[in-house]
Amino acid sequence: MIDSRDTLRHQGLRKRLTEGIRIKGIRNQQVLDAIAKVPRHLFMDSSFIQFAYKDQAFPIGSGQTISQPFTVAFQSQLLQVQPNEKVLEVGTGSGYQAAVLLEMGIKVFTIERQRELYLKAQQLLPEMGYFPKFFYGDGYKGLPTYGPFDGIIVTAGAPIIPQDLLSQLRVGGRLVIPLGPTEKQIMTVITRVDEENYKKETHGTFVFVPMLKGTEK
Repeated sequence: MIDSRDTLRHQGLRKRLTEGIRIKGIRNQQVLDAIAKVPRHLFMDSSFIQFAYKDQAFPIGSGQTISQPFTVAFQSQLLQVQPNEKVLEVGTGSGYQAAVLLEMGIKVFTIERQRELYLKAQQLLPEMGYFPKFFYGDGYKGLPTYGPFDGIIVTAGAPIIPQDLLSQLRVGGRLVIPLGPTEKQIMTVITRVDEENYKKETHGTFVFVPMLKGTEK
């Protein structure tokens, strides 16, 4: 996807960022290609553009952040999804994670509880050529009408595993969720083995903004 605001300089910085992420352990080529294509600077205020291709999180307003590129890549890799599969993203935020998944050919359903962020992403992503299905609502409840999903990705730190999200996974589907208290979380993958059983694995410590219930105007 091409955007006139995406210059050769931006593309060069992105290439360097992608190589750094590969060195840190991201091996999924689909993920690396998507990180290399998504113009992250367009998700940030123009006055902060110099931070766009550093591998770090950055505030985007409403108490939220645009996630560190490595974290976005790591969660995307853990999903283990294929093109045309359905993924529910809990926490649209800036829209960057959704754009990466869309570049991977995934069908993205994204839900956001903060109306300001929801409206901003709903305008920005289509302008960039990205068309997820947007929803304003409580991420703890997911989107039961649109499930089951091949993967569910949570982009905020959850104190518990929401049961509604587990029930919206197809058999064989994976929930990728940062689990734990507000100070730090354990990246956790829950795989639905069959209708009744789930398998849990963990993948190191991360820090996310907290996952909150309900919606915020």
